[in-house]
Amino acid sequence: MVEIQVALPKGTTVVSADWTRGDNGATVIVAHGAGTGKDHPFLTGYVEALRAIGFSTLRFNFPYVQQGRRMPGPAAHAIATWNAVTTFARTADPAATVWATGKSYGGRMASMAVAEGLRVDGLVYLGYPLHPPGRPEKPRVEHLPAITVPQLFVEGTNDPFIQPISQFEQAVATCREARIVWIEGGGHTLEVKGRKLPAEQIGASLAPIVADFALGGAVA
Repeated sequence: MVEIQVALPKGTTVVSADWTRGDNGATVIVAHGAGTGKDHPFLTGYVEALRAIGFSTLRFNFPYVQQGRRMPGPAAHAIATWNAVTTFARTADPAATVWATGKSYGGRMASMAVAEGLRVDGLVYLGYPLHPPGRPEKPRVEHLPAITVPQLFVEGTNDPFIQPISQFEQAVATCREARIVWIEGGGHTLEVKGRKLPAEQIGASLAPIVADFALGGAVA
């Protein structure tokens, strides 16, 4: 485990992260969803599978989790954290490409950071929260067209955060370079109804999708 300093408007804080260096020339940074932390089984399974493919990985907490709070802090704090962890990753493996990935809230915060100037090679959303469930009139899309790097949306067809699907597809169509990988029958945590799998196994199953996106199919 490592500690990463994050400069916030009212001072510097520290977040914990897990860093492992790989050998395939690419780093995947992993952010958690709003109601969890970096050690959720979905994320640990995802990261372990990425490491098996050869990725360097960096899995981190946002400040509010580090401070023992349940509700996310201001978006500016999450964006500052994304900038800090990306700087750490680039320093730790300078020659590697860097891919920002996140579950739900964590991915959306990455997209906002990139729209504001954070430099990464691509973005992967593991269940992008287009709007609160049942509130399609509140889409979170204004910043997406400003993103210039490739974006991959991994989405469950039954996810209540992207219904109706036609609205979600229209939002993705506003992006400069983006595609969707659908998990048929998947919900917001990408679990498929009637297929009882542990969270770590669901997370691990997504690693080949991300590898294909980040490495262009160059997986040994």
